[in-house]
Amino acid sequence: MVDTDLIIIGAGPAGMAAAATSAQGGARVLMLDEQPQAGGQIYRNLHAETPPPAYLGASYAAGKPLLAGLRTAGITGEFNATVWRIDRDAGMPRVLWSRGGTSHASQAPHVLLAGGAQERPTPFEGWTLPGVMPAGAAQILMKTAQMLPRDAVLAGSGPLLYLIAAQLIDAGAPPQALVETQTPAMMTRALRHMPRALLALPELSKGLALIRKITAAGIPRYTSATGFGASMRADGRLEFSFTAKGRAHTLATPILLTHQGVIPSTHISRAAGIAHTWNPAQQAIAPITDRWGGSDVEGLHMAGDGAGIGGVEEARAAGELAALDILHRLGRIDKNTRDRQAKAPRRALTRAMAIRPFLDAAYAPPPEILAPDGETIVCRCEEITPAEIRQSLEGGASGPRGVKTATRAGMGPCQGRMCDLTLRGILENCGAAPALPRARTPIKPVALGELAALAPQRKTKA
Repeated sequence: MVDTDLIIIGAGPAGMAAAATSAQGGARVLMLDEQPQAGGQIYRNLHAETPPPAYLGASYAAGKPLLAGLRTAGITGEFNATVWRIDRDAGMPRVLWSRGGTSHASQAPHVLLAGGAQERPTPFEGWTLPGVMPAGAAQILMKTAQMLPRDAVLAGSGPLLYLIAAQLIDAGAPPQALVETQTPAMMTRALRHMPRALLALPELSKGLALIRKITAAGIPRYTSATGFGASMRADGRLEFSFTAKGRAHTLATPILLTHQGVIPSTHISRAAGIAHTWNPAQQAIAPITDRWGGSDVEGLHMAGDGAGIGGVEEARAAGELAALDILHRLGRIDKNTRDRQAKAPRRALTRAMAIRPFLDAAYAPPPEILAPDGETIVCRCEEITPAEIRQSLEGGASGPRGVKTATRAGMGPCQGRMCDLTLRGILENCGAAPALPRARTPIKPVALGELAALAPQRKTKA
């Protein structure tokens, strides 16, 4: 018989909450994650034996109870594990994953996809230069190696920029400036969502406190910024140019951290055959799920930012709700018990999502990021530019598949993760049909030798 009731892919807040809830309900859980330890991006390296740096704040340390929940009996964690395919065998979901040059097949009646989010690509002239990196990547270095980006410029939009700026101030390495693309018009449009956002008053207060800290530290903030461009100076520093409120500016910096929000990481869910749709508020592709995270593919649930951006508290609540529904489907709890235990996480999810419409409107990505023009590289793997994409459309290419065939955009090692959305934006800007891009397995590159020597599925005696 199959020795696992539930396979969870992703050990971030949603995956950890789901694992603990499922195991407490008597389910046998297998957790798979690419990182060496659980925690996801939010709580990365929280397992470290030494106390976390004080500059990471109380919200980072708040992940310890989630990590402690993984000690519940019935949870098996497999880390440094790369999932590369989800299919079906004998009517049951099967997960193929690789570690150390060996692939394995694990099977369970239920699989929860909790892979989280990725940063939105932010293409502009010079974004591929050394010293230009996503703000989230810099924060990973701050958590794992206590490396601080000194004299950095933070450019883009979204609450993460404020959090990183505040952390750098507390670490004694304040950023040189914040260059923000949000405009007064965006904030005005967002105000209609404020009454609902007040349900998440603690989060609003936290954001305002971050802005006050940045202001008190004397960090310049340039808003309504457009026309990003970066070039390399003779001294090895970056020259970052932009226009803010009609005035041209140039800043010299050793490191430029960019951010335009995060988007659901959907490559694995699309490859698994789950139905997806376009979320216009978040300008991103999102899976279609029910209120428990269930999908249209039997045995597959989703939770966390991979199912739609909501933040850490939403992810935690969604993980618990998905686990309760899976326990019910496994026959471990009845419907009334599921619904009763779901009341608390359901309330937490409602509170967490209350602020999301406000944030989506206030920090929307600008058109020049969604659909860049000219010679900006949009497909980093194949070094394809918007001009080449537009030329392929003029030559008769139709939709994402036609453009890929004509230009190879999205056919490199990242398999479109860094350019699918940009390609869609350019297609839409050109009046072409922006169909949802397809995703195929293997989801991540895997050696042919692993396929040939695929380890047998692990089973136990009945």
